[in-house]
Amino acid sequence: MNKLYIGNVSAEASEEDFETIFEQWKIPHSGPFLVKTGYAFVDCPDEKAAMKAIDVLSGKVELHGKVLEVEHSVPKRQRSCKLQIRNIPPHMQWEVLDGMLAQYGAVESCEQVNTDTETAVVNVRYAAKDQARLTEEIPLKILAHNNFVGRLIGKEGRNLKKIEQDTGTKITISPLQDLTLYNPERTITVKGSIEACSRAEEEVMKKIRESYESDMAAMNLQSNLIPGLNLNALGLFPSGAPGMGPSMSSVPPPGAHGGCSSFGGHPESETVHLFIPALAVGAIIGKQGQHIKQLSHFAGASIKIAPAEGMDAKQRMVIIVGPPEAQFKAQCRIFGKLKEENFFGPKEEVKLEAHIKVPSFAAGRVIGKGGKTVNELQNLTCAEVVVPRDQTPDENDQVIVKISGHFFACQLAQRKIQEILAQVRRQQQPKPTSGAQPPQPRRK
Repeated sequence: MNKLYIGNVSAEASEEDFETIFEQWKIPHSGPFLVKTGYAFVDCPDEKAAMKAIDVLSGKVELHGKVLEVEHSVPKRQRSCKLQIRNIPPHMQWEVLDGMLAQYGAVESCEQVNTDTETAVVNVRYAAKDQARLTEEIPLKILAHNNFVGRLIGKEGRNLKKIEQDTGTKITISPLQDLTLYNPERTITVKGSIEACSRAEEEVMKKIRESYESDMAAMNLQSNLIPGLNLNALGLFPSGAPGMGPSMSSVPPPGAHGGCSSFGGHPESETVHLFIPALAVGAIIGKQGQHIKQLSHFAGASIKIAPAEGMDAKQRMVIIVGPPEAQFKAQCRIFGKLKEENFFGPKEEVKLEAHIKVPSFAAGRVIGKGGKTVNELQNLTCAEVVVPRDQTPDENDQVIVKISGHFFACQLAQRKIQEILAQVRRQQQPKPTSGAQPPQPRRK
């Protein structure tokens, strides 16, 4: 097969142009160039010359503003059952290529016809002629954990649109409604040519890897600072990650809450009021309430947004009710959503204010003598912790503690305060007297 097909040819190209190029690269040819509109043909004296032309010219040499595509010219009788695929990126696995080709029928052979170039050229032969008619768009499906999809999409879909524009592909993502407790992954479908799909896959996986490494770094820095939480049982990260526990479909094992004294044994339900920008309410709720429902289901917490306090309210209160791990999950996703939707700048940390209520008699323990405890809390957690003075306790004899800071700072402060409250509760429990005898009635 020594006849070459030259594609992507400019309308200004002439036979003399091709003569010059072949002479410049010292590629012999055994006949004149047949130049048509948009393409051309030429014969080479042998297979070695033909392969050299493909290797050094295809996708690398520009003529009148267009990069030439050079390949073997397949005889008409073979065109319906034999294909040639070129410019296959070096990182693409052959299993992926085979899987794509197999969608259109039984592949008799798939052989690589060059080995010295950065990209591969393969000849593919199908068992039947009609099976070789590949469509222009080939679907590639990628599974990604839902926690990374928001950052892949970006605000208003900007990240995804950029990948589509840069790679010439069409990318869709399965809806949130498809998620279940046993399937926390979304399906990313990429459509385009094999080369375009491969470029898109590289960009998609790069973005997912960045999100994963960012989350892992944040968790590794803070995992030992939050008492009473088993972060590996939270399911915030995909299963199979080094050092990570089960995915969100997993049930925390016995003792996942530590059975620790921080919470007096079994974890109790807590109520946290988290304040978010009023403009972010729509992003948290989602279309027809789907996002907040999914978030509540994922975290195992009750999540509600309180009505606005006045027309000009700049903040809205999110009421989260659930045990410690549920609080961690829910608040983590809310902080993350605000970052994804760019309610904070790209180099700005998401800092929110959270309120928790404590019994009025325990407020002094949170403050400490001369403010010692609250100062230690702030130094340890990097969060701002304030117990407003002169508060009037509510109907449940409780007062508010205000916590402000980034996510891990808020979490650490909340856990430390809950630990203080647990100690207060234990101290208030009556101590049973061992071996004490009930008082005897006096005889008259």
